[in-house]
Amino acid sequence: MDISVCRPGELTAADRAAWTAFQDRSRPPAGPGLANPFLSPEFALAVGRTRRDTRIAVLREGGVPAAFFPFQRTAAGVGRAVGLGVSDCQGVVHRPGFRWDARELLRACGLAVWEFDHLIEGQEPFADGVSASFPSPVIDVGRGYEAYLERLRASSPGFLKSTLAKERRLGRRAGEVTYVHDERDPAVLRTLMRWKSAQYRRTGRSDRFAQPWITDLVHQLFHTRNDGFRGQLSVLYAGGRPVAAHFGPRTGRVLSSWFPAYDPEYGAFSPGLVLHLRMAEGSAAQGLELIDLGRGAKRYKDELKTREITVSEGWVTRPHPVAAGHRARRAPVRALRNTVLARPGLFKPTDRILREFGRIRSRSRRSHPRDS
Repeated sequence: MDISVCRPGELTAADRAAWTAFQDRSRPPAGPGLANPFLSPEFALAVGRTRRDTRIAVLREGGVPAAFFPFQRTAAGVGRAVGLGVSDCQGVVHRPGFRWDARELLRACGLAVWEFDHLIEGQEPFADGVSASFPSPVIDVGRGYEAYLERLRASSPGFLKSTLAKERRLGRRAGEVTYVHDERDPAVLRTLMRWKSAQYRRTGRSDRFAQPWITDLVHQLFHTRNDGFRGQLSVLYAGGRPVAAHFGPRTGRVLSSWFPAYDPEYGAFSPGLVLHLRMAEGSAAQGLELIDLGRGAKRYKDELKTREITVSEGWVTRPHPVAAGHRARRAPVRALRNTVLARPGLFKPTDRILREFGRIRSRSRRSHPRDS
């Protein structure tokens, strides 16, 4: 096996075609497999244009590509999944049946450690590095929208009935409700990002859009469009005004839920839930198979999902002092975070504290606008 490492922009057209073909051939019965858009070459290329530390390992057998491994690397040899922190699916994209040696791969990439938090199922060579696994809810739309609604009526009849009733009330209050599955107006994308930033601040979370590379990445993906991949902006309008929106990457089979948000003025009508139902309808009409809602316990995900897949977090290491030091620093933070998220008795008071902190910070910004 021959392993070479290059910058994303140095990939040849033949390599990119092989990468996409591996995704197209991946059809496991239980989930999206390698077809997830976060595993696409387009996502790695977009991250590479915003992060100079992005690299791609190309694994070849007999001179022919057998697998691709995108990652980010520090000068000290600490590796991270490409887009770690915003990527909801990670791993090696490979031809069916291909196996690799994890330590050999890290050595060829100049890595002492590779950290991941959304490792997809089926990555057996990395199994020894998994520290925890988590459910990730998905919506099956491959059998059509009506089939999805039938499943909701069976599993969450009250949720579906109330959401559709809120959509009708929204129309009476604000005007005709319309939906655009693939909106191309960049002004609406800016509106979504403004809503999302306000939501992060309101709930005491770190504002991802305060990081220029994430903002740049979203814009890169918004303008990326080809037959097998695009960044898709979906928008719910009421009376011609956007009231909820979502932006995420999609392939020909899978749409990943990434940045959903809504106008708080219309929060009583649950426009985000209405939007997700419309997204399911539009995705089914376009022949997609799955909407991946992403890891994380949220009530709306539990209401919308048809089932769950599994993603994992952890570190793959080889004997090296850098690997030991990195894991020693990161493991306690990960463990504390997962403990809080997994226990309602800890999560709820922590969430209340964060929200109160967000309210205090928002009041401070309004009182001292120049300081913010």
